[in-house]
Amino acid sequence: MAVTGACLVLFITFHCLMNGVAIFWPSGYNAVCEFLGANWYALVATVGLAALVVIHIIYAVWLTLQNRSARGNDRYNVVSKPPQVEWASQNMLVLGIVIVAFLVVHMIQFWAKMQLAEILGCEYVHDGIEVAPAAGTLFIHIAFSQIWTPIVYIIGFVALWFHMNHGFWSMFQSCGWNGSTWLPRLKTIGCWWTTIVVGLFILEAVVFTVRANSNDFATEVAEYTEWKSAEGALSTDVFNGGEPCAAPFGE
Repeated sequence: MAVTGACLVLFITFHCLMNGVAIFWPSGYNAVCEFLGANWYALVATVGLAALVVIHIIYAVWLTLQNRSARGNDRYNVVSKPPQVEWASQNMLVLGIVIVAFLVVHMIQFWAKMQLAEILGCEYVHDGIEVAPAAGTLFIHIAFSQIWTPIVYIIGFVALWFHMNHGFWSMFQSCGWNGSTWLPRLKTIGCWWTTIVVGLFILEAVVFTVRANSNDFATEVAEYTEWKSAEGALSTDVFNGGEPCAAPFGE
């Protein structure tokens, strides 16, 4: 749990910074999306990340069942919890389930239409326009132009804050850093780290929502096409490429 959790915290931090690129440098974000497409190194990283998530979930369920089995019927006799026991520590599994549900939505909106579509050799169609798998800014527009997207994302981010805030210092404690000197420091560092990362995620979701509802899709397509033309890479333009992909959930 500690090792996979540490790796996932680093990935979440990287993902947050990458999203920031989409705000300040949209063409740079699209370039990163192309770099992290269906190339062998990106696929290896995706498989590795998926393995981390699966292992983390399996250990979470296993440890939860192990703890409940160890307590036996005594857990039903507890009517109050010590004040030092955090709410998040008592609900890590529930928080994890909320995060997994949010992750599924996120993957349907982005990974399935981008990397998976590139692997399958097809392109997503929106408003009659085929969108290239690497057109990250266009998929951001498509996702956040829907009113329910920021609501789902913010709920997921709040759950992530509680889960990651407790998990940050807990993973160090699991590795033996549980002294009276360092543990309070790690809790403070974890709180700041988690708050900054999740706060940036929420800010990015708000900015993406405002932009998506301020600009029409045709304008976004024109900007992406102009960038691709300037790069001299029209072979992967939104108007060219593979066969259209089936739209998930009737989009």
